[in-house]
Amino acid sequence: MNFHNNFSMFPMRKSQQRQSTALYASAKETPNEALRDQSPSEPVATRVIVVTSGKGGVGKTTATANIGMSMARLGYKVALIDSDIGLRNLDLLLGLENRILYTAMDVIDGQCRLDQALIRDKRWKNLSLLSISKNRQRYNVTQTHMVQLVSQIAAAGYHFILIDCPAGIDVGFIHAISPASEAIIVTTPEITAIRDADRVAGLLEAKNIYQVKLLVNRVRAEMVQTNDMMSVRDVQEMLGIPLLGAIPEDTQVIISTNRGEPLVLKKKLSLSGIAFENAARRLIGKQDYFLDLAAPYKGIFQKVQDALLGDKRR
Repeated sequence: MNFHNNFSMFPMRKSQQRQSTALYASAKETPNEALRDQSPSEPVATRVIVVTSGKGGVGKTTATANIGMSMARLGYKVALIDSDIGLRNLDLLLGLENRILYTAMDVIDGQCRLDQALIRDKRWKNLSLLSISKNRQRYNVTQTHMVQLVSQIAAAGYHFILIDCPAGIDVGFIHAISPASEAIIVTTPEITAIRDADRVAGLLEAKNIYQVKLLVNRVRAEMVQTNDMMSVRDVQEMLGIPLLGAIPEDTQVIISTNRGEPLVLKKKLSLSGIAFENAARRLIGKQDYFLDLAAPYKGIFQKVQDALLGDKRR
């Protein structure tokens, strides 16, 4: 199966023309090493990042939970916003579903303070969750509301605000991206998801969001090797977006979701957990390696051992 025949389906955007030659481009951002050392009285340069895709079911919420938790474990103060009105799920992945008493709508209506609606994670106190609404609430949240909420959270000293964007490109998407200055586009190596991701990338550019990174989820190395699935390189060539990370398919995702415990909290990390941690480190400005999905278990020690065995055979 020749996937490269599909490249003509995606007209190049202006930003894509600038980036198309940068395969596996570095996800380097302005380093934030000094952020953790800032005292509460000093202003914090908050980065507001929307996690989006266009197509539903590609892993936006899983990515938001794991990347956010990884950054919190690195010492940063992180706020996660579930902007899906009526269909929230981020609280389930974090195991916080029973602790949500107030939502952003209650803050907007003056029913509670923002700090009451921000739910702190018990495991890492510097990670907080804000749900826009409860499942039965159907209120209209405006762009102004979103900007005001994010501004108030930023004023509370958070280093990162990750917005879990609803699927689609309707009004919910427009409201979710309105306060953001950066974006992570999550896609899978499927032509339908890639086409939706390309559409989203164009909309982000139209809203002057140019700092965009690509996260390719649910990659199956064995299918890539048999040419039954597009490789991460194929996906990036089609979209022309700098790569933040590639996450392998992992059955542990279902287990971690049911337990309300992100993959990155497991004592023995799975491959996808390692990939999410690496993506988080690149997002904050650290240079980290990309997993070799074709030989993922070969770490540096294994490679040294292979080299030594090779010398002995000679």
